[in-house]
Amino acid sequence: MQEILRSNSLGHVLLVDDDAVTREQVSHYLALNDFRVTPAENGRRMMQVLDDEPIDLVALELKLRGEDGLQLARQLRKTSRIPIIIVTSRAEEADRVMGLELGADDYITKPFSTRELLARIRAVMRRYQTSERPPDSNHTVRVYHFAGWTLNVPLHTLKSPAGERVPITNGEFGLLVAFLGRPQRILSRDLLLEFSRLRSTEVYDRSIDVQILRLRRKIEANPSKPELIKTERGLGYRFCASVATVHSSSKPDIATRRSWHRNAPALLHGT
Repeated sequence: MQEILRSNSLGHVLLVDDDAVTREQVSHYLALNDFRVTPAENGRRMMQVLDDEPIDLVALELKLRGEDGLQLARQLRKTSRIPIIIVTSRAEEADRVMGLELGADDYITKPFSTRELLARIRAVMRRYQTSERPPDSNHTVRVYHFAGWTLNVPLHTLKSPAGERVPITNGEFGLLVAFLGRPQRILSRDLLLEFSRLRSTEVYDRSIDVQILRLRRKIEANPSKPELIKTERGLGYRFCASVATVHSSSKPDIATRRSWHRNAPALLHGT
């Protein structure tokens, strides 16, 4: 089944389930309620989508053929803060407890109604959007694109124009996000310390110059003659490339105003 797209979607859900009927029914219902949905039948496909697409939430079946869904949840939580809802035919309390302890945000067992799953997805996404958005922002940036590069914020990954993943430290990541959020603006060292939120941990005073040098070595074609991050003598640094962003809407009230009775929801059973 191919990805289901809706214009003005409320978010992008990755649905991981090896049952084709469940994937089709859930994907269809979520799409009717203005979510973009990408179905995946196994862990390999899940990781491929996460590597290539900005995802807002993962709905993960624990009981996959030949795979341990709990291990997939553990692997995902180690590398990402993307919300996870476990959707499974496993009803044992031990599985529920383990899933939540691994960092899942919610747990729903089969049989369940698609309406209930939709409500849980909306609730989890509201919690994340409320906790993560800045006070003066109506959107949360999921992905930055610049000079052929891609920075995926939830996954904390940087990809080169050639599509290769480039390792990036927390300090470099924080600085890059600070630059990408304020292109063409001269930023002093103090502002970079503040915007990168690393004042008390990895970056302080002149050491920020070292972090920028390391970042240049990763993203500049010629680090000795930088074109992306330029030094403004006596003032600070300026990010000179154009920046495009992919946003996650943070207006959940739109979702709650939608009719809960749009299309009779199916009751999905375990396999």
